[in-house]
Amino acid sequence: MGARLPGVASTDRIVAHADMDCFYASCERLREPALREEPLVVGMGYEPGTTNGAVATASYEARAFGVESAQAISEALERLPRKREAATDPDLDIERSGFYRPVDIPFYESVSEDVREILHANAGTVREVSIDEAYLDVTAETTWDEVEGFARALKDRIETEVGVVASVGVAPNMSTAKIASDAEKPDGQVVVRPDAVRDFLAPVPVEDLHGVGPVTARTLREQGIETAGDLASADRHALIETFGERGADLYDRARGEDDREVTPKGQPKSLSRESAFVEATDEMGEIEERVLALAAAVADRATRKGALYRTIGIKVVTPPFDVNTRARSLPGPVDDPPLVERVVGELLEEFEGERVRKVGVRVSNLEFGAAAQSSLDGWAGADGETGDSTTGSPDEGPVDPVDPSGQVSLSEFE
Repeated sequence: MGARLPGVASTDRIVAHADMDCFYASCERLREPALREEPLVVGMGYEPGTTNGAVATASYEARAFGVESAQAISEALERLPRKREAATDPDLDIERSGFYRPVDIPFYESVSEDVREILHANAGTVREVSIDEAYLDVTAETTWDEVEGFARALKDRIETEVGVVASVGVAPNMSTAKIASDAEKPDGQVVVRPDAVRDFLAPVPVEDLHGVGPVTARTLREQGIETAGDLASADRHALIETFGERGADLYDRARGEDDREVTPKGQPKSLSRESAFVEATDEMGEIEERVLALAAAVADRATRKGALYRTIGIKVVTPPFDVNTRARSLPGPVDDPPLVERVVGELLEEFEGERVRKVGVRVSNLEFGAAAQSSLDGWAGADGETGDSTTGSPDEGPVDPVDPSGQVSLSEFE
């Protein structure tokens, strides 16, 4: 792709923004399908009689009652009492009550890893910006004539294989793609072709533009600038006088001009690979064979990337959807494929006799470049072995989500 003048967008580039809808709530519904279509609040202060904390995520059903992210739990409870309390309190309407669950970041990160694998499998360049959203440069993977089908296939694969719903926006640049992914939530898909960018952006409120916070939005509105269309028609020099060089960026973004490239956020902190069984199995030979194959693939990937690792770990998912991780720390950074296979084999022994639906292998605490490899001759094993387990919610028994396809894909994530 040829060079471009600063501030001039490329109409050749195709950028997708994938954003998981109500991600924390979706993860909780994976474990508890009975919560689907129910008002659900994820945050702190979920124990009976406790009102401290804040809302991390509110499902769309809960939002209908006025519950919002970052809202105090005490205020949320006034608008949407807990279901279990409404069931015993005659002063509360059970039809206007909901479920509350605590934040479980390790579990959400595990689900996010599954999404990331799909994103990396579908795009050569991925920029992860949070646990539930990422930009993809898909210029090499599709065309403007085929991108509708590409976006639909990406959404369908995430929902089928992971069990969460994504909204996807596609545009010639990052800032417009982000707005497009928000335009028809939940389960949205919006493609903004190069010749439609200005018309698409024109009615968008200024506070929805990239780089516009509450203070900037208030200043713009005081000047009579309410929408991106108003901003695109404003005096560029006057904007620069008011906001400095940022005024030029705001003007360009409102006109759909954004020359930022989708770039990964630095070197990965870990490398992993996962594989799901079509049906859960307790055949240890089959499980071990799968884990060792993943270990060889991950170690080979690390070698080819010039990465040394200090930690080797496994992930074992048991029915219904309990995520168990085990890891072992090494004395120093190494590139040692046989060691990876040996360590994961030892970590797997803990799960002898368990029914397993999915396994994964990870090397982490990576170092790149001129880092010297540690000598592990005679290394005898457990040095800082750690483990953690994420299991289902205590309130209702979890139920199997959609069975994954068994397809293996590579994930590099932070």
